[in-house]
Amino acid sequence: MAKSLQDQLMGAGLIDSKKAKKISKDNRKQKKVQKKSKDNSLNEAQLAAQKAQQDKLKRDQELNQQRNAEAEKKSIAAQISQLVNHYKLDRKKGDTDYNFTDNSLIKKIVVSSEISNEIARGRLCIVRIGETYEVIPKPIADKIRERDQEVIVVYNQKPSANSSSTTTSSNQQTETTDSADQSDDDYYAQFEIPDDLVW
Repeated sequence: MAKSLQDQLMGAGLIDSKKAKKISKDNRKQKKVQKKSKDNSLNEAQLAAQKAQQDKLKRDQELNQQRNAEAEKKSIAAQISQLVNHYKLDRKKGDTDYNFTDNSLIKKIVVSSEISNEIARGRLCIVRIGETYEVIPKPIADKIRERDQEVIVVYNQKPSANSSSTTTSSNQQTETTDSADQSDDDYYAQFEIPDDLVW
């Protein structure tokens, strides 16, 4: 078997055993340092790869949330459109202009006088679908409001019925208001309303 270089040098008398031990110890240290630096560079590469993977995962999650939000908006819009198209009232026989505001713009639709009165009483509502306006019953408008309030353009509240109050002063006040309303109606009943008057 061939002798190692160190053994050959010791046999030739060029180095002693102390120096040979020191050289082998230095060689082991150097190999250990090289291995550690190789491991560190490998660890740094692994950490960079993990960070890149986490960043990609985070971006993917954000994109998925955006897609889900958009899909939910589309789903709600489709539900609203389906409700409106199914329950909208026919306005083809309309002869009365009904004016209302949509945001800061004044809009009008042509409806029958019956529908106009029902809108004013709060039994019917007006909704905006795209650029068009439709008249729907109030219960359907309530379902639409649960999904998206901004679609409802006209939602009149019925005046609340006389509710019983706990204090006598408020009861007296409502009775006074009722009698005042009745006296106003009686007073104005004596005037004739022209047939061609449009509100």
